[in-house]
Amino acid sequence: MSVLLLLGGSLTGAHAQQDGITLNGTLTQGSLIRGQVAPDAVVTLDGETLSLNSEGKFVFGFPRDAGLSHKLKVELADGTSSVREITLTKREYDIQRIDGLDSKMVTPPKAVLERIRQDNVNVAKARSKVTDADALFTRFEWPAKGPITGVYGSQRVLNGVPKWPHFGVDVGGPTGSPVTAPVQGTVTLAEDLYYSGNTLILDHGMGVFSTFLHLDSITVKVGDTVAQGEQIGTIGATGRATGPHLDWRINLGKMRLDPQTVVSGTPD
Repeated sequence: MSVLLLLGGSLTGAHAQQDGITLNGTLTQGSLIRGQVAPDAVVTLDGETLSLNSEGKFVFGFPRDAGLSHKLKVELADGTSSVREITLTKREYDIQRIDGLDSKMVTPPKAVLERIRQDNVNVAKARSKVTDADALFTRFEWPAKGPITGVYGSQRVLNGVPKWPHFGVDVGGPTGSPVTAPVQGTVTLAEDLYYSGNTLILDHGMGVFSTFLHLDSITVKVGDTVAQGEQIGTIGATGRATGPHLDWRINLGKMRLDPQTVVSGTPD
């Protein structure tokens, strides 16, 4: 059975367990929050009902530019209810300028647009399943060793062209360095994509997925269940990359969240 770990950040152990609600995470924009209540409770965030598994565990997140004020409400089977007021910390994001990229990777030629569309369909499908598995309630580990070379939320300007914000954390390292599962997961995608190169997606349960981009090699296949710390590939520079690194991302369904809100310390 997985155990809910209190990781600190903006939530202390005392605060985290008040009102019959246990929460785990950092109250900031881009964060993933894990929680637990009585299994027969009803939990809503800003009026939207959250799914609970059989043990009363639930998960929610706040996007990069989320508003700062939220309400988490819990209604118990005996009719009692409580409301937790949540105030997020506002984040400031860096601007990164990357020059020298092949022009076809910044503005792709028409000939590859269909491939890109199909890549997007495949990724969406790989992140579409929601299971009761709760591996995400264990402590995450860094999937690679090395310096952090890019952070979540930063705005990238590629060859002078503003692009979507970066939604992962980059860990630099030599080509061929091992990439491991940050927590147990099931492989839902393992293929070469136009932008992200060799790409692997792990399902950690309850709609939470890790994605690993620019891999030099993938050592597992779709359908495999991998243990925390098991090697799943190697660092590379495939796809749109200027050098070897791992781009690690966390998704809650379609919501793109900051991996550094679920892991502590640094990867080097």
